[in-house]
Amino acid sequence: MNEQIIIRPFTEADAPEVRALFIRINRLLAPADLKDAFETYIASALCQEIDRIPEYYNEKGGAFWVAVIDARVVGMFGLEPSGPEAMELRRMYVDPDWRRRGIARKMLQFAEDHCRAHHLSRLDLSTSEVQSDALSLYRNAGYQLVREEIADAASNKTIGGGIRRYLFCKDV
Repeated sequence: MNEQIIIRPFTEADAPEVRALFIRINRLLAPADLKDAFETYIASALCQEIDRIPEYYNEKGGAFWVAVIDARVVGMFGLEPSGPEAMELRRMYVDPDWRRRGIARKMLQFAEDHCRAHHLSRLDLSTSEVQSDALSLYRNAGYQLVREEIADAASNKTIGGGIRRYLFCKDV
């Protein structure tokens, strides 16, 4: 890859691109029988989190970053505390047009490095059965499956709808 990937803190100027990326990816992930559930989830997540990233992550004691190539947001992710010595990786998405270029690996490495720099010993994360590329990435990066669950109820972390979720962690 010739393009330089820059990971930097989210700014308000990134909000439109981050919002569009979140919507696009979640619509692409939606199985045909869950399109309405995904639309409800998207609307809820926009209201609770994506349209208020600085406030949301400040309230949680976390932070949010974007991956940028040539001034274009091509990826995003956040971290929020999940325990006294752990952070949870949240909202890690890569623009489908920019996949297979190492962006997700670089963002994941950045998150792990951030944890180590802040003397945190573990990074937690979750993904779902509809995100097979993410499952492969996390397994290949050494994350250990902690548990699986069926997400029946919607929240700002899951659409519900009976989708299988996988919760992972890694000592960093």
